[in-house]
Amino acid sequence: MGEPVATVVGGGIAGLASAVALAREGWRTTVLERRSDAVEVGAGVAVPGNGVAALHALGFDGGRVARIGYTTTATGFRDNRGRRILLIPDDRADVRPVVTLLGLHRQRLHAALLQVAREAGVAVAAGAHVTGVRPGTPGGARAEVEWRSGGTAHLSEADLVVGADGMWSAVRAALFPGVRPRYSGSTSWRAVVPDTARDGRLAEYWGPEGEFGSLRVSASELYWYGYVRAPQGAVVGDEHAVARARFSDWAPEIGELIADTAPDRLMRHDVYHLPGGLPSYVRGRVAMVGDAAHAALPTMGQGAATALEDGVSLGRLAGGREAHGHGLGRALAEFDAVRRPRCRAIAAQAVLMARLGADLGGGWRQAVRNSALRLVPGGALVRAGASVAGWTPPPAPARPWSSSHSASLR
Repeated sequence: MGEPVATVVGGGIAGLASAVALAREGWRTTVLERRSDAVEVGAGVAVPGNGVAALHALGFDGGRVARIGYTTTATGFRDNRGRRILLIPDDRADVRPVVTLLGLHRQRLHAALLQVAREAGVAVAAGAHVTGVRPGTPGGARAEVEWRSGGTAHLSEADLVVGADGMWSAVRAALFPGVRPRYSGSTSWRAVVPDTARDGRLAEYWGPEGEFGSLRVSASELYWYGYVRAPQGAVVGDEHAVARARFSDWAPEIGELIADTAPDRLMRHDVYHLPGGLPSYVRGRVAMVGDAAHAALPTMGQGAATALEDGVSLGRLAGGREAHGHGLGRALAEFDAVRRPRCRAIAAQAVLMARLGADLGGGWRQAVRNSALRLVPGGALVRAGASVAGWTPPPAPARPWSSSHSASLR
């Protein structure tokens, strides 16, 4: 019998990471991507050490990582006027590995993952609109995905389906119809601007019902975001003018950065999440990954990193399950047991960070929070984040799949 077959629904970061990991274990893998141009939409992203470890596990060597991103560090938090709240001693040898980040343009990361996927033999079907999913049963019926492309209906059978189609996942809607994204109460401006002069370290500012941050993503580009409380679906005529006005009384460097941003480089999206995530990341022969499974608030900066972790973990725990002596059902259960508690904990921390930061109202609340945090040693914050940033991939299987292993899939 031939090699096992995987269908990955969604060609974003989580989907491509999963496809690469499965292909490297010998799976014949196809990605169904709804967008016809397969170009990622987005601005910058900060990838902590756990995300970088996942990139290495996907086959990115140091040179490739350096070509797509900019290595820098997190510096901690300041108030909206730029005064210290809780700074991180990023020059300490014991601290620096934990706070080191890779600043990336999201489109550059996506393009690199797509290139690695193609090198691994992954097929990508663009313009594929998924209309139905039947999860099948490990050891029994195969999973089926119904999809349309160019007016033509298709049916794909697979030994494994990966639901990686993001916040508004069609796979999740079919298999977990009771779980829907919830508006966070905040919206976020984002932009990547030309810059060679500013400090490239991650700088974050907390103020009344808002947060601002900036990070270098290349030697000549800086990414910034402005995260503020706002009504859901608010319509703004001049986004650039409104963003400048919203942060006009914040630290001068914030206003200068927004002013230096060309209006056509600015984007804004309402922020949604999945409180608690899915009750299981597995249904039959389907594994859910990325935002489709556990979309969290962005306040922990772990969205891209956990998506990459999911892909690596799925490939090693389920893709190479023969090396672990597992059948598919048991291997997928192990994937769920490993990934769900970790992602749920990170999402819960993100909610707490939002309450402490961007969601906090003005007046005395700001003064109390800032005074309390100024008493916390920066090293304590680093120790708290070490368990997240210090993630290591599951052990690689002893050998890739071969045709002799595929019988256990049927």
